[in-house]
Amino acid sequence: MRKRIAVVGAGALGGYVGGYLAHNGLDVTLIDMWPQNIETIRARGLELDGVTPEERFTVTKARTMHLTEVQDLSKQKPIDIAFVAVKSYDTEWATMLIRPYLAPDGYVVSLQNCLNEERIAGVVGWGKTVGTIASLISVDMHEAARIRRTIAKGGDKHTVFRVGEVHGRITRRIEELREMFALIDSAKTTSNLWGERWSKLCQNGMRNGVSAATGLSSGDCDRNDAIRRFSIKLGGEAVRVGQALGYQIEKISKFDPERLALAAEGDKAALDEIEKLMQPGSNVNPRADIQRPSMAQDIIKGRRTEIEFMNGYIAERGQHIGVAAPSHVTLTDVVKRVERGEVKPGPATLGG
Repeated sequence: MRKRIAVVGAGALGGYVGGYLAHNGLDVTLIDMWPQNIETIRARGLELDGVTPEERFTVTKARTMHLTEVQDLSKQKPIDIAFVAVKSYDTEWATMLIRPYLAPDGYVVSLQNCLNEERIAGVVGWGKTVGTIASLISVDMHEAARIRRTIAKGGDKHTVFRVGEVHGRITRRIEELREMFALIDSAKTTSNLWGERWSKLCQNGMRNGVSAATGLSSGDCDRNDAIRRFSIKLGGEAVRVGQALGYQIEKISKFDPERLALAAEGDKAALDEIEKLMQPGSNVNPRADIQRPSMAQDIIKGRRTEIEFMNGYIAERGQHIGVAAPSHVTLTDVVKRVERGEVKPGPATLGG
């Protein structure tokens, strides 16, 4: 029988993944808390866009539900796979919302930034918790029911989706998920979910909040000497905290973790190497001028950010393990002040 899939949080990433799966014939129900989003999907479909013509299409086959309609699931076939794709601070209630409608062998997949598997497991149990990392995907919902991807697909150059069990074994269900994600972009199973998670946290930690605080695109952040060096500090500190916690850290975007940490600590050869990798390449992204990480999008939209669950979390874990992460403390404070409207986003917030 076909698996029934629910996506709790049909925003940028949830809508993108759920939309692609529905477009490919899977049984998908999109659940969202933004009424206009659901109503617009019902009226004209979910419009997905990318950097190539083949990535532009309208999804018309996905079921939809407002939060207030979720109780109707009690009259329907149970949910086999529930993707939780909300902000980290909404994880617990979103998981609780879908828990009563899971099939006996159903499970919940964290399709989020940050390390939220423990929060999900606190609601449904570890046996029903699976993690997925979406690495270098960059999607944004710029209008209701309109999602665009602002960088090219990974393909054979970069594996975008990494699916893992919390215990590290390769199971049939994560193989099944890998097959689903392969309908969207490159995908693999991993026996190192926690290392993959921390690597993505390092990547987000040196990008998201920096763009949010400065108002700059990622490319413009890299072109600013002071901001680029600050980003490297963030990445290196996050690596050292993760190493102290015992994670087997995977490659962070284009960066070797140890070289990134050495660069942050002042090793000139490592710094030169990392800075060279951060320079814009010859294959220029045609959407670089509009590309913003999720936290910068939140600031633009006047929404709460995930800064406490990203840089704040790295700083907190560092304090717990005895490894200082002062740049993460600084960035968390700056982004919170920008979020509250006390200061305006700009390069000067980070000395640029």
